[in-house]
Amino acid sequence: MLPITQSSGSSQMTPREIVEELDKHIVGQKAAKRAVAIALRNRWRRQQVAESLRQEITPKNILMIGPTGVGKTEIARRLARLAKAPFIKVEATKFTEVGYVGREVDSIVRDLVEISVKMTREEEMAKVRHRAADAAEDRVLDILLPRAQAAGFTAESGAGTGAKDNDTRQRFRKMLREGQLDDREVDIEVRALPVGLEIMAPPGMEEMTQQLQGMFQNLGSGRTRSRKVKIKEALKLLVDEEAAKMINEEELKLRAVENAEQNGIVFIDEIDKIARRQETMGADVSREGVQRDLLPLVEGCTVNTKYGTVKTDHVLFIASGAFHMSKPSDLIPELQGRLPIRVELEPLVVGDFVRILTEPDASLCRQYCALMATEGLTLEFAESGVQRLAEVAFEVNERTENIGARRLHTVMERLLETVSFDAADRNGTRVVINREYVEGNLGELVKDQDLSRYIL
Repeated sequence: MLPITQSSGSSQMTPREIVEELDKHIVGQKAAKRAVAIALRNRWRRQQVAESLRQEITPKNILMIGPTGVGKTEIARRLARLAKAPFIKVEATKFTEVGYVGREVDSIVRDLVEISVKMTREEEMAKVRHRAADAAEDRVLDILLPRAQAAGFTAESGAGTGAKDNDTRQRFRKMLREGQLDDREVDIEVRALPVGLEIMAPPGMEEMTQQLQGMFQNLGSGRTRSRKVKIKEALKLLVDEEAAKMINEEELKLRAVENAEQNGIVFIDEIDKIARRQETMGADVSREGVQRDLLPLVEGCTVNTKYGTVKTDHVLFIASGAFHMSKPSDLIPELQGRLPIRVELEPLVVGDFVRILTEPDASLCRQYCALMATEGLTLEFAESGVQRLAEVAFEVNERTENIGARRLHTVMERLLETVSFDAADRNGTRVVINREYVEGNLGELVKDQDLSRYIL
């Protein structure tokens, strides 16, 4: 078994440090952050115990309950980024029971492994990129300065020519590194990309489909083609090609499968939509049928992929749903038992909206200020303006559908529509978003409930 890259700095973070990192991007929801932080730390703890016991320790899967737009998906996504773990988000409503038209739940694991392979390849290429850059540089220099043939020269003249060629090559290498040759065009031979072929197959035949696709891709894998490009682009293409040559593909795939098995995170959204709301007659292929198919995946099974078999025993599953029309108890009992940690996320209030607008590293206010600065327009958000924006978003959520923090995007776009449209003509000007500005642009819209229902 190949070693897991579990010793990276992010995976050794304590739960407190994980929560602090999540706080930089997500406002509130302390209970959910604590739950996912413990789940991530438990993975590191599991790696430290004896091998015999390690196999028995399974992840404690999480069920997040809360309205839309309060941060459920973002918490899971940021957690995966912190852990540098393969992560996939799926919608429960896209799947149907095996044998019916629609996606089967096994495709979740296949997609997770694909993501893991891509991540592992990027990590490996980053390690060899320095050597690949040198090799790419030599290939470009060989095109610019073809090496002199030794045949037909005497030893003395050959030595003199070699020294002269070497001096010229070093001068060109210096010019290449300084970017003086970036705009010169050269003809390079690069590997032809394999033809992407989509094969439609009936449900249950995914494995055969993958084999056929792999066969067709391998047919053209060794071909090259000539391209005329600028040296700057040629270097990028050749670096990628040289790096790919230095990577052991078989070892990479084994490591990627191991990484997906031990560190993978699957986020299943809208799980409340496949809960039983009432007793139904006949086959319930898109609700209870999907739950029955998800059950072996969550409790641990083996799935065939084109990279080999993948065990899901130690994959962390995080499910989420609003549960407006149903309850967690409407899920089949076996699936409820496989989601032992329940966390309820709180609906957002005005204070939360104020913090969302200002506190995160890439808050909406910072984003819009940076966008307008590209046009030479200075945008400033006064405290009174941010407070009124938050109040408007909260009021509209209360009166119409509560879509959480996503309402801020709608309100902000409407508020800054005129500024965004005229920004190119207002270079050097300064606009302050205070309470009066918000009232002037959104006040009447908020008061008219019928209008705000459609526009905000």
